[in-house]
Amino acid sequence: MAVLSAEEIPEPDRAEGAPHPRETGLLVGQHSAEEAFLSAYNGGRMHHAWMLTGPRGVGKATLAWRIARFLLSQPEDDGGMFGAPPPPESLDADPNHPAVRRAMSLGEPRLFLCRRPWDDKAKPPRLKKEITVDEVRKLKSFFALSATDGGWRVAIVDDIDLMNVSAANALLKILEEPPEKTVLLLVSHQPARLLPTIRSRCRDLRCTALSPQDQSTALTAAGLEIGSDPAIAELSGGSVGAALRLAHGDGAQRYAALVALMEQAPGLDRGQATAIAEKCGGAANAENYDITVLLIDLLLTRLARFGALQPAIWTEAAPQEARMLAKLAPNCAAARKWANLAQALSARVGHARAVNLDPSGVILDMLLKLDEAARA
Repeated sequence: MAVLSAEEIPEPDRAEGAPHPRETGLLVGQHSAEEAFLSAYNGGRMHHAWMLTGPRGVGKATLAWRIARFLLSQPEDDGGMFGAPPPPESLDADPNHPAVRRAMSLGEPRLFLCRRPWDDKAKPPRLKKEITVDEVRKLKSFFALSATDGGWRVAIVDDIDLMNVSAANALLKILEEPPEKTVLLLVSHQPARLLPTIRSRCRDLRCTALSPQDQSTALTAAGLEIGSDPAIAELSGGSVGAALRLAHGDGAQRYAALVALMEQAPGLDRGQATAIAEKCGGAANAENYDITVLLIDLLLTRLARFGALQPAIWTEAAPQEARMLAKLAPNCAAARKWANLAQALSARVGHARAVNLDPSGVILDMLLKLDEAARA
């Protein structure tokens, strides 16, 4: 099989059907996070490591690139007769600035992007599932070099949740002895799962779920039209990334099928469950597998939330969803059970990916676990 050129290798941090975060000029809904970083910069309280946290798909990577462009384009205070430049009022950067233009083409020497690498030796060649220790060693080598112009050096890790144990330990050593005038921007969807020693050495920059209006604005600004499906809007929970995944993966229809299946629980139809699982088997159905895992997690989240809140009004994401939720999550005790199951199944999926278990078998097992929990 022919080796792919650098231009042909897919970017692991680009959502399907969407521009890369570095190509996204407008960031909406994260004004507080922007203000927090700008305040630290103008106040001379710059931390060497920032962990950008929050739900997946709300703009964390876009914010990281916005910060990177800002830092790379800042003028150097040379102590000249005119003194320091006035403090910036926003994170806006001139798109025609040489450093910004080089960053957009991944050719800026003061910028390093750490992400999942391409594996030419795999059969077939594909992106690795983890950020390996070799990638963090490259990051260490990058920081060992001196910046020729004395400006900021910036590294983006997207995302740190995908680092294996060796890579995380290697990153910790960098955080313990950070070089001068360097900034690490660590994107994390699940910071609670990271090493406490890593979290303690980073300043948190929290990004929040987008309002329906902000989500619509972000999608339009990116040139994306996914329609006005209320089920997608409800299921995506203010995440542009989730809305895209659900829209491209027939998420509304697949979720409705899950709800119809769970209406039967306990005692769901084994044939229907098997049919859902079989659509996820094999490498050709990897996207089906990922979207089904996401939808099962969303179902569990909605069960837990419904049981805990017992809302008088509930916006349905599928026909008869409220009836199914009321039946299976009638109180807070049931909510806790569904929340615990969500954690357990998430761990099982992670293990299944690590040891390459058959995806269709994993999905069927998850559905049977749902039925078992409903029976209990």
